[in-house]
Amino acid sequence: MKPILILKTGQTIETLLRQGEDFEDWIVDGAQLQAGTYSVVDAYSGASLPALTSIAGIIVTGSPAMVTDLEPWSEGCSRYLREAFEVNLPMLGICYGHQLLAHACGGEVGYHPLGREIGTVDIELFDTAKTDPLFSTLPMPFLGHTTHSQSVLRLPPEAVLLARSQHDPHQAFRLGERAWGVQFHPEFRANHMRAYIEARQEELLEEKFNLERLRSGVKATPEATGLLQRFVQLISA
Repeated sequence: MKPILILKTGQTIETLLRQGEDFEDWIVDGAQLQAGTYSVVDAYSGASLPALTSIAGIIVTGSPAMVTDLEPWSEGCSRYLREAFEVNLPMLGICYGHQLLAHACGGEVGYHPLGREIGTVDIELFDTAKTDPLFSTLPMPFLGHTTHSQSVLRLPPEAVLLARSQHDPHQAFRLGERAWGVQFHPEFRANHMRAYIEARQEELLEEKFNLERLRSGVKATPEATGLLQRFVQLISA
């Protein structure tokens, strides 16, 4: 079987990097990928993207970058994702990857008018999720970890909206039959979410967040993490 491409679009926060962890490691762990079944390409650092015919699907990581900066590496990834969509290659975009997929396919990305979303939040499903290959087995609602300032403000014309949170109306969408974007982080564990809250605490206090409420609200999100395994299963089917 061809490998799944993990398209790396940036690094996690320094406190977690010092522990030898990054987005791609959590994706591999959450999806239970075995050695030899995936490859990691660091697009943020300028690595060349593989031919679409050489991979089975794409998982796009999160990033501290902003899609609206239109960096050359990011715009190159955007064109790559558009080409992948046009040939019906399975894709899962996470956070920045979710926004980049929307941008690539005609949606609008920008700073959320209500500001940042961070913490473990309820993700509510729309009726469209009941028949979605990836989301149909999820409970209503389920918990997901979030940390982002930019959002998908307008979905691509072809997108099917699948989920929302109280803060963000576009938490998940599907394009075509086999491409999904999720604003939440299915690869995060509770300790990752706590680390992000601590790393951002000065900014969060300035933005009038209740830090104790955020900290106490962090919980495990097994249903969200299960999306990674289901995505891999869909590729393998």
